[in-house]
Amino acid sequence: MKKNDYITIPQLANVLGISRIAVYNKVRKGQIKAVKIGRTFAIPQSQISEIMGRKLSEKDKKEIDLAVEKTVREYGSVLKLLGS
Repeated sequence: MKKNDYITIPQLANVLGISRIAVYNKVRKGQIKAVKIGRTFAIPQSQISEIMGRKLSEKDKKEIDLAVEKTVREYGSVLKLLGS
């Protein structure tokens, strides 16, 4: 494990512009993948682009597609009126 392969919770909090506690809570909930090393967590650098929203997993893409389909189904006529 190289030093630059992982970042700490405080470093990620600084990058995201949120508190360390918020990042820690997301790690505990499984929203951010992290490795526990002793008493601290390390977040793989590969996770940062996914966390920042640049890379979507297949699960995320499927959820987005379902949400769009539901929105169009429920509000399609309103969306057409807004578009014209």
